[in-house]
Parts: sequence; C-alpha cells; structure tokens
Amino acid sequence: MRYIIFVVSFICLVIYMPHFEQGMKMRPSSVKLGFVPQGRLYGALLGGFRWFEGDYYTFKSVIYYGEKTKDIMHRNYKGVEYYNLYRIIEAAILLNPYNEDAYYFAQGAFTWGIGQVRAVNGLLKYVYRYRPWDFQIPFFLGFNYAYFLHDYKNAAYYFKQAADMTHSSLFTNLAARYFYEGGEIKLGISYLEYMIKNTKNRSVKKIYERRLKALIDIDILSQGVLKYKKKYGKMPKNLKELVDVGIIGKIPDDPYGGTFYITKDGKIKTTSKLAKGIGK
Repeated sequence: MRYIIFVVSFICLVIYMPHFEQGMKMRPSSVKLGFVPQGRLYGALLGGFRWFEGDYYTFKSVIYYGEKTKDIMHRNYKGVEYYNLYRIIEAAILLNPYNEDAYYFAQGAFTWGIGQVRAVNGLLKYVYRYRPWDFQIPFFLGFNYAYFLHDYKNAAYYFKQAADMTHSSLFTNLAARYFYEGGEIKLGISYLEYMIKNTKNRSVKKIYERRLKALIDIDILSQGVLKYKKKYGKMPKNLKELVDVGIIGKIPDDPYGGTFYITKDGKIKTTSKLAKGIGK
C-alpha cells in the first residue's frame, strides 16, 4: 500500500512539476523554500523513502544558502529566510540522520552570526545517536560549548570523545589551548581552517574564508598588544602605537569593512562587530 501511495504521488509530482517550477520563479525569494512537513508521522509515512527525501531537503538547503551568499557576506540577514531554512535542514536530519552534509551545513549556517547554537547542538546530539563513530560530531559539539556557550565542562567532555575516537592530539591540543592558555581566538582559527578544508560548496567556503581572515587579524593584533605590554609595562593607547614601535608592520583591514581598535581592557574589537561571538 505504501509503495502504491508513493508511485501515485510521484506521477502527480511529474505532471505538476512544470507548473510548480514556473510558479516558484514568480514567487518572492522569501517564500521560495516552500512548506516542509514535520514530525515522526511524516517520516513513518515515507518509510524507506525517507532517506531520499532527507537528502533532497539537504540539497535544497545548500542550494538556497549558496544563492544567498551576497546577502550573507554583507550581513543582510533579513534577505535570508533563516526560519524556514532551519526547518528544512531540521527535517532533513530527522528523516536521514546518516547524511553528513546535513549536519555539517547546520553547523556552518546557524552558529556563526545567527547564534542558534543550542538548537544546532540538539541536532548534533540527535545525529550522534546514529553516527557514534563520527568524530566530527563531538568536535563540533565541543567547539560550540567552548567558543559560543563558554560551557567548559561539556566542551571538555566532547573534545575528549573526539580525541579518543581518532587517537589524535589535534582535539586535545585545541582543548588545552582554550582551557589553559585562554586561546579562544586560536580555537576559532583552527576550527575555521578545518571547516574550509572539508567544505565542498564554494560559496559557503568563501564565507568561512572571510571569517577566518578576520580572526587571524584579531589574533595578530592581540599578540601585538601583549608584546607591547610586556615590553613597555603598559597598554598601548591605540593600534597605531604597535606600528610606531615596529611590533606590527601595519594595521590590517577588517574584511567586513570596519576598523579595528583596542578596548580599555586590551581586547581587539572592530566597528563592524563581525559575526556574533567573534572578538568578545
């Protein structure tokens, strides 16, 4: 019976698709993502076809996000239908938790800038139940807890799982750098380098690369401030003093179009504010 329903639905889809495609082209961008059924009942109804449906939703999400690259890079978040986008990728993960691209996309699109870290963590934990061998999941969870939520206990727990799974010192070093050296920015740099290396979508990769440059610039300036303080026993009044004494060659340009500056407590910030969670 389930197969009959699927075949009939597929035939209807083929007949209706040309009209649907034309209608979608005429609709405003904010509603192009369309309606996505939710809930376990929908997954049960699809049966074995749920895996293909989940993959389709993931593909749909990545394509839409790629088309919105210009809006995202200019921080025009109102131009991106994030609510429906999240519902689609959530549905994709619930239907097919084995699809690596789905949770990878959720991690990249809804943490930085958008700040839906707890929601993404919930999705990652759900996927982890089905992919207990996948070291990337505890790595992402560890990073989210440490970098965004400052929950060091949970961060250490997940970083340890990633390290035990891979027998690599990478995750141990990340945790140690964050907990014992206060390397929040360095942790972000390592994370983004990993994301760039493993991201397949070029448009999404450009967003990560821009963000990486901003963090590297902040790290360089932060290290410069520490060197100045160690050498002169006081904080520099502004970044130009780092250039004047030869600690740095020049003040880097903020890739987001703002201007870097030093706060009273010696932290590096920028007038653009970058994405949420950076430079705090």
